[in-house]
Amino acid sequence: MAAITSAGVGSGLDLESIIQATVNAEDLPRVQRFETTKTRLSVELSGLGAVKSSLSAFQDIVKKLAELENFTKRSNTITQPASGSVISVASNDTATPGNFNIKVNQLAQGSRATTNAAFTSPSDVVSANGGQLTIAAGAKTFDIDIAAGATLEEVRSAINNSADNFGVSVNIINTGGASPESKLVITSSVTGAGNDLTITSDTAELDNLSTTAFAGGTPGLTIAAADIAKDAIIEVDGIAINSSSNVFKDAIQDLTITATKVSEGTESAKLTVDYDKSGVEKLLGEFIDAYNNAIGTIDYHTQVGAALYGDSSIRSLRSQMTSSLSTVVSNAGGFETLFDVGIGLTKDGTLEKSSLVRSVSDALTSNYTGVGKLFASENGVAKTFESFLETHLESKGSFTFREDNLNRSLKQLENDRESHDYRMTQLESGLRAKYASLDVLIAQMQSTGSYITQQLASLPGFTSKK
Repeated sequence: MAAITSAGVGSGLDLESIIQATVNAEDLPRVQRFETTKTRLSVELSGLGAVKSSLSAFQDIVKKLAELENFTKRSNTITQPASGSVISVASNDTATPGNFNIKVNQLAQGSRATTNAAFTSPSDVVSANGGQLTIAAGAKTFDIDIAAGATLEEVRSAINNSADNFGVSVNIINTGGASPESKLVITSSVTGAGNDLTITSDTAELDNLSTTAFAGGTPGLTIAAADIAKDAIIEVDGIAINSSSNVFKDAIQDLTITATKVSEGTESAKLTVDYDKSGVEKLLGEFIDAYNNAIGTIDYHTQVGAALYGDSSIRSLRSQMTSSLSTVVSNAGGFETLFDVGIGLTKDGTLEKSSLVRSVSDALTSNYTGVGKLFASENGVAKTFESFLETHLESKGSFTFREDNLNRSLKQLENDRESHDYRMTQLESGLRAKYASLDVLIAQMQSTGSYITQQLASLPGFTSKK
């Protein structure tokens, strides 16, 4: 008899349904449990991730509040004159608040030397025998070797391309016309009165390229009165101040003023130096928002029916956050808790800016330093939050521990599911093997019965009952 390839084909019995029903009875309840467990673990992992993310965002703000330097910054407000910006200002955290009028009388400049009518073309030879030029400005200097037969253009390139050049640039101005001249123009970036260019040589043949002749004759380079090196000069509340550069460090103590443009007429810039109250107030606003977001996220994921409902560790964490708000700080200029600096607690446990005692702005105006100590001192509010947040969020903290456990459980669940699928495959294969034998046996019996019936039917006097 040919092999039976589908259960029940030989016997006519619905063995395929019997096999499937048997497998399903074993498989479906387990699959449902797998899916239920996977959903529960995934939702719990997602809830933990959301809470952790909100706490991490809050931690970022807390870290800023825990740094005292964020409460020592200064703000500089400059009202520039109508003609344009004349100054820029930077201050450090020890600058004294105050108001100043600043006028720029003169910008610093370097010197510029120009050759007399000694050359008619850039290709004119400057020295038949060669020599050495020494170029200096202030305390800076470098030497240039002039080759025999060097042209004016070659001298220009040699100076500009020197590796020792401290900031000297050389150009050639060609006048053209009936009596053309090529003038060498040498400009120094070294500013400040008394820092004029000096160019000397070791041979009289190079006097045309020197500001001081080798043999005491007439030099070929001169510096016009308008081209001498100059100091920058500003006036602060009518007091004149000089600087060799356009940068005035400590002209007003702990401030750096940079002159950018000469004032027109009597115009001046108005500078106000103050504590960076707006920056701190913005930071406190971010603290309130981040705290409220963290509390809201915890409440959402611990409500009835949520993934973390009844989670004792999350409830404990929320309790810690609330209790940390009441941290009492000493030596903070009369401020003891954050509720003393214009921050209030609502009925639902979130924070808000409040003026019940005083506003944040009032607190910063009355005692800017005290607000900083309240948050950033060793026993301050921010330090307290920072400490317990690190315990939960660090690489070996409670959140990482729980997330690792949940991920391991999901991985184990995946392995269990694969093992179960394998067992179901084996079960189905075993059932098919058993029922295949039964199918063949029944088919054989039916075939034998049919044969016997046919033989009996051929006997004389045999009557088949229908």
